[in-house]
Amino acid sequence: MNHKRVSRKEILRRGCILIGCIIFFLFLYQYNQIEKATLLTTDNRSFEKAVVTEIVKDNLQESGTRTGEQIVKLKLLTGEKKGTIIEANSSSSYLFGAVCKPGMKVIALVSTANDTIAASVYSYDRTFLLYGIVIVFLLTVWLLGGKKGFAAVCGLVFTFICIIYLFLPMIYRGVSPCWAAILVVAITTIVTMYLIGGASRKTISAIVGTIAGVGIAGIFAFICGKLTQISGYNVSDIDSLVYIQEKTGIKIGELLFAGILIAALGAVMDVAMSIASTIQEIHDKNPALTRKELFWSGIHVGRDVMGTMSNTLVLAFTGGSINTLVFVYSYNYSHLQLMNMYDIGIEIIQGISASMGVILTVPFVAFVSAWLLKNKK
Repeated sequence: MNHKRVSRKEILRRGCILIGCIIFFLFLYQYNQIEKATLLTTDNRSFEKAVVTEIVKDNLQESGTRTGEQIVKLKLLTGEKKGTIIEANSSSSYLFGAVCKPGMKVIALVSTANDTIAASVYSYDRTFLLYGIVIVFLLTVWLLGGKKGFAAVCGLVFTFICIIYLFLPMIYRGVSPCWAAILVVAITTIVTMYLIGGASRKTISAIVGTIAGVGIAGIFAFICGKLTQISGYNVSDIDSLVYIQEKTGIKIGELLFAGILIAALGAVMDVAMSIASTIQEIHDKNPALTRKELFWSGIHVGRDVMGTMSNTLVLAFTGGSINTLVFVYSYNYSHLQLMNMYDIGIEIIQGISASMGVILTVPFVAFVSAWLLKNKK
């Protein structure tokens, strides 16, 4: 009898989750019906898959270098002109074009005017390879992690969907990027933690700690930005962003701090679940421990975690700005010039703010976990 009652509860729980998912994805579909402002005219122009059939003129020099452009023949594999063989240019630049060979699959930029077709090689066709890399990663997490790995994959996919189909549309519609980031952080944290830890005190502790830690990172970044006179208007591509703001109403001044919230989420979530799981395990092994003892156990474990995770965050932001660092080092900038560059200031604020979120998550999760585990009601 008890088994039937539990089974019904499980069926009801899964049914509620399924209905909630359907409603949420229907909302996302409707919310993404946006008529975007025209920033760049793309009439009669499209990107199509193509295959190189012939090299009409090569740009290989006797020295072994390539200068200028290749002239090649392409067979279009997609689009209105599918099956058509056209002549195209392929640049030797580092950002556009490709070193074409017969049989190579490429992406072609095709422009049509009346009956005339002009084309150029945009890049290698790496679509299949990139999707393959993502699939290999997800399968690895699933196979090595088992059920927990599958839950992690589902959480990762859900987070990606929320960022692309909720966070970005909210910003585009004029919603404050910071509030949009807070909403996405809360939703993805709740769903991911529930998938990994189920409905438990451990999950609640991790959720509360993650949201608090990310909030701390955002507040600290905002205060640092005010003190140092740095905002979203001081990024390197501000001219392009201002143009987008004029056309769409996006609040670009808050993008910097919204980005810090999103960037800190993964690390803070990791630390929060680690501390909550550790305290849960300690309590299960020794239920006689007091709330204070559980709290300090979490702190002791967290001291090791916060050190390595802070280092991870700082290195991650440093790696993202490695081009700037090489540029600065090569030109031998003075100390005063270096410390007062906007790019350097932004990277410091991002790294330190995210690390502060991680560090202060530890005592917060330790306190909440200890309180929940000893408060049976």
